[in-house]
Amino acid sequence: MNNKAQNLAEDLLNFIQVSPTAFHAVLEIERRLLQNGFAKLDERSKWTLSPGKKYYVVRNNSSLAAFTQGRKNVRDCGFKIIGAHTDSPALKIKNEGASVKGSLLRMSVEPYGGAIYSTWLDRNLSIAGRIVIESGKGDFESRFIDLKDPIAIIPNQAIHMNREMNKGVEYNKQNHLQAVFSGVSSDDKDEPSVLFKKLICQKVTLDPEKIVDMELYLYDVQSGLINGMNDEFISSGRIDNLSMCHSICEAITSNPEIDETSVAVFFDNEEVGSKTLQGADSSFLKDLLDRITFVSGGTLEDTYRSRALSFAISADGAHAHHPNYAESHDPAYTPVVNGGPVIKISSTYRYSTTSETAPVFKKLCRDVSVPYQELINRSDVPSGSTIGTITSSLTGIKSVDVGSPMLAMHSIRETTGVLDHFYMTEVLKRFYSCDLNRN
Repeated sequence: MNNKAQNLAEDLLNFIQVSPTAFHAVLEIERRLLQNGFAKLDERSKWTLSPGKKYYVVRNNSSLAAFTQGRKNVRDCGFKIIGAHTDSPALKIKNEGASVKGSLLRMSVEPYGGAIYSTWLDRNLSIAGRIVIESGKGDFESRFIDLKDPIAIIPNQAIHMNREMNKGVEYNKQNHLQAVFSGVSSDDKDEPSVLFKKLICQKVTLDPEKIVDMELYLYDVQSGLINGMNDEFISSGRIDNLSMCHSICEAITSNPEIDETSVAVFFDNEEVGSKTLQGADSSFLKDLLDRITFVSGGTLEDTYRSRALSFAISADGAHAHHPNYAESHDPAYTPVVNGGPVIKISSTYRYSTTSETAPVFKKLCRDVSVPYQELINRSDVPSGSTIGTITSSLTGIKSVDVGSPMLAMHSIRETTGVLDHFYMTEVLKRFYSCDLNRN
């Protein structure tokens, strides 16, 4: 196995380990950008940009856009854009959803995105997210927490209580997914929600009286790992879509090209439709591109010209052929793990790929000697969707949808290929460094 691929896979696992939520993913991306000379901008402040310099901006602490300012004017060459999303399916804690039954403190949860619920049961879970506190000056301050320790579990029902368990169970999201956090003594007189908040504050040294609001998520504490007889697979939670975030971050921070302006955008909330302030179906990317054009001395007409000259890659996980469920795939389109990046195609344009944009990505793959594959769903199985069509329609920028092939997408533990992650990263690096010769 390629040593560079192995090292990159190990770094991906480190990236995922410190990114249990979208907030933490953005914190880690920001840390890596700062290490590589990027300067932070504030959307509320006046911007001054210099050719050859590198910048980034954060929205809602869960979305981030970074760019290298090219020497060429964007009205003459456009932008090179790669996008992904920072969120993954999860179980979000209901702050007032505590109850005590059977002497156990439980918290009800609200599923976030399309998780495979059964994979969350009987796992060692922890909590991470954002807590908003009163700062003492009449305003509010966000704290990002990661308890790391296994403090919760969602226990399954014993097979003795349901002999039909192995025939398949439909878990009720309100009743069956409640997480157990602690045993409760009969001497404890606190309301369950107060008790839960106190337990959290003990772990992070906060005053529960100062908490204004919380956005907390459960996550599996088991670390990701490289496995397989030849160490060829990556097994971890949140591969969808932190693996693409990691590849993009590697590409934008190693980009030597400063003639054209390169953009990396990491959106939140793709798993729930993207229609938020910080999602792909917002003004975030368009605001950024147009602002770069204006600050660079461009006019309103120049914003249209620059976007018309641009090209975007939407990078999100792709389904690999699953041999145990071969009937779920179109036999003509069977991407395999470690077979190279997958170009995703949909006749209903749930993916942004067209017959004009797919060849651009294929050429990028050929430039760095990387194999590529194609995916079209069975005709009777609707495909998923990505940020590609959303950003393309909002900005008028041509786009292609791609992703690394993976198994068990949206499980609490997904599997992808060591070589595939390396392949994708190499292609994205090539995209930022090449001249696309766009007309």
